[in-house]
Amino acid sequence: MNIVNLEYPVPAHALESVPAEGQSMAIGDFDGVHLGHREVIGRAVNAARRRGLAASVMTFHPHPREVLGAKAYSTSITPLDRKLERFRELGLDTVYVVSFTTTLAALSPEAFVDEVLVPLRVKSVAVGFNFTFGHRGLGTSALLKQLGEGRFDAEIVQPYRVEDERVSSTLIREALALGDVEQALKLLGRPFDVSGEVVTGDGRGRTIGVPTANLSIDARSVKPANGVYAVNATIETGPSTGRTYAGVMNVGMKPTFHSALPVPTWEVHLFDFEGDLYGQRLTVSFVSRIRDERKFDSVAALIEQIGRDMQEAKRRIGAQA
Repeated sequence: MNIVNLEYPVPAHALESVPAEGQSMAIGDFDGVHLGHREVIGRAVNAARRRGLAASVMTFHPHPREVLGAKAYSTSITPLDRKLERFRELGLDTVYVVSFTTTLAALSPEAFVDEVLVPLRVKSVAVGFNFTFGHRGLGTSALLKQLGEGRFDAEIVQPYRVEDERVSSTLIREALALGDVEQALKLLGRPFDVSGEVVTGDGRGRTIGVPTANLSIDARSVKPANGVYAVNATIETGPSTGRTYAGVMNVGMKPTFHSALPVPTWEVHLFDFEGDLYGQRLTVSFVSRIRDERKFDSVAALIEQIGRDMQEAKRRIGAQA
């Protein structure tokens, strides 16, 4: 999969690698690459295969809503590196990562088509039913279809529903804010996950018999509600690369030991793992939320609860397997 970082105005060198046969392109931010997004991208890939075109995606970074002042979108369900990993799974030839700026935001819908899509030899486009583009979002999916007449086909993909609910990034964010990672799984079509490097913590877990790996998670990643979760963790680097371990993870402020931390911590204990993980990278997939994070009256009470959490995590992970 070829990744092209694109700016506006589109530089001439960016057009040199555009396939001569043209492209079938899915366009959108695709935060989460959830089931609805996969449907849109799948339509573009299918059209490419039918017509002998290259299959591509155009996404935007940062999120257009963040650039336009919506602070909630300063975090992502899938930060860019994770999003690109998801795209690799979908049979794409090229991903265009467009730098979203106020200059691009001011572009009219007509100019976006004439100055961005047409030079990239787009012959077929797939977008979601609520896709908007151009200045003030004046361009709609229907207008895109109209502007493409005689130049490219536009397929408008209707909402994807799970249990009669329309799948959306907003709905996934709301589920995660409640700690409902099981609902997030249904909407994403896979477990919500985060990835980070194991860094030095306070070492307290080892002293109480439950060693934990402290993860440095991208600050741009959406955080689920503070609490204790059953998880699966895959080791991405180091001697144990590729191995997955069940475990239990605490996301939060460790109130039993701290009155105030500057940022939440992400600590995971892996069942049946022995070894050193410092400096290695883990991807943690959330299975189920076990309980709220809370302050305990004593370390002994905390240790007792951790034991119960571990047993519950094993039960839930086993039930899902």
